[in-house]
Amino acid sequence: MQLFNTMARAKEPFSPLHPCKVAMYVCGITAYDLCHIGHARSSVVFDVLVRYLRHLGYDVTFVRNFTDVDDKIIKKAASEGATCAGIAERYIAAFYEDMDKLGILRADAEPRATEYVAAMADMAERLIETGHAYRTPSGDVYFRVRSFADYGKLSGRDIEDMRAGARVAPGDEKEDPLDFALWKASKPGEPVWESPFGPGRPGWHLECSVMSEKLLGIPFDIHGGGQDLIFPHHENEIAQSEAATGKEFCRFWVHNGFVRINTEKMSKSLGNFITIRDIYKRYLPEVLRFFLVASHYRSPLDYSDQALDEAEKGIKRLYAAKGQMEQALTRAKWSGTKLPAEIAEELARHEQGFIAAMDDDCNTAQALGHVFGAVRLAGRLLEDKTLAKSAETADILRRILADFETWSGILGVCGRDSREFLDALKACRAARLGIDPTRVDALVAERQDARKAKDFPRSDAIRDELATLGVTVMDTPTGPQWDVA
Repeated sequence: MQLFNTMARAKEPFSPLHPCKVAMYVCGITAYDLCHIGHARSSVVFDVLVRYLRHLGYDVTFVRNFTDVDDKIIKKAASEGATCAGIAERYIAAFYEDMDKLGILRADAEPRATEYVAAMADMAERLIETGHAYRTPSGDVYFRVRSFADYGKLSGRDIEDMRAGARVAPGDEKEDPLDFALWKASKPGEPVWESPFGPGRPGWHLECSVMSEKLLGIPFDIHGGGQDLIFPHHENEIAQSEAATGKEFCRFWVHNGFVRINTEKMSKSLGNFITIRDIYKRYLPEVLRFFLVASHYRSPLDYSDQALDEAEKGIKRLYAAKGQMEQALTRAKWSGTKLPAEIAEELARHEQGFIAAMDDDCNTAQALGHVFGAVRLAGRLLEDKTLAKSAETADILRRILADFETWSGILGVCGRDSREFLDALKACRAARLGIDPTRVDALVAERQDARKAKDFPRSDAIRDELATLGVTVMDTPTGPQWDVA
């Protein structure tokens, strides 16, 4: 398997430090607000990576943290007259609720920053002792960026370019404007912990360095997060961890691309800030997940209602095909008609292609292409009245359904009962378009009665009325079935 390593700026063969074991850390949320579409993308990207590594046989230890002390949490608590702990608990619970619906597996360890404050103070003290950090008169502790010769190696930034034009603000006790906080002295109303530097709290960058080292040891295999974390967060993690230990911090750096909203950057100031719950009001969670895995994780992703509508059509097609295959396999008798040899060969190409795509930097978009290829193959077999009855076709269909189970276990989509999903999708689309299912059921029943009475003008009029509502009716051997057009 190859992964794009941000540090190398290239794809590299992935090989863990310890055979068959993978240690992986992903930066989690700062728990001060509801999760947005960007959180959904990052969560799905690394969920798929963990699932695929486990599919390959690796014993994966996956750590994803919660930042439960931070300036934003403090500000939120002050504005609501609440405690920081209460704010963090509320939004961690909301995170689980949203991500569980999205099919995100729980991490093996989910540390909270407040559980490791003593260890964070210890690392800051080590950095002071080795000259990589300094304490200010007010009790803050800063990392001395220029003391770390490799600063900028992850982001590719030149320290002199960053220094140009940078200024120390009046009243700021930094030696250099590039220096960043390891420890912040306490202020009235803020959470506080005792330390060798006096009462205060850890800086954000220090939190992930300490939690990853404590739970995985260093170097660990994979550090993940969004592209927005490359600088300064991950750059600072590397500097403080490697300065404190003298060891490599992490071997592979994996970053997912940005999400734009209708081609614009998402921000509250632009009024296009979309939470996961906003999306769940209009679309099924699995549709959102399908939308996210349908693009390569490093590509920019443009979110829009039109894009979700297309994702909805795509996943509906897969579930419908799954249901058709399952229905076809209920046939009692099969013929001895032989299939052309290229049928099995075509399916094998899709099976191998799926794995090859996932091995190529987790290319879920390409992998999904092979899922659709297998579906098209099944469709051709079922459309052929002779081949549809062949026992060899039954074997191919069973094999594709077994593949579906494997593929859904990796991508996290199309794993539900097909009828259950399609019914839920119909209800969701009907609600979004303002269609009353009770009225539709009544019209469909009335149309059926008219057909039985051979009142075809009336049945045709009802069909037209349903079409005006945005509903199509399909007459099947088991009775009429309606769907949202």
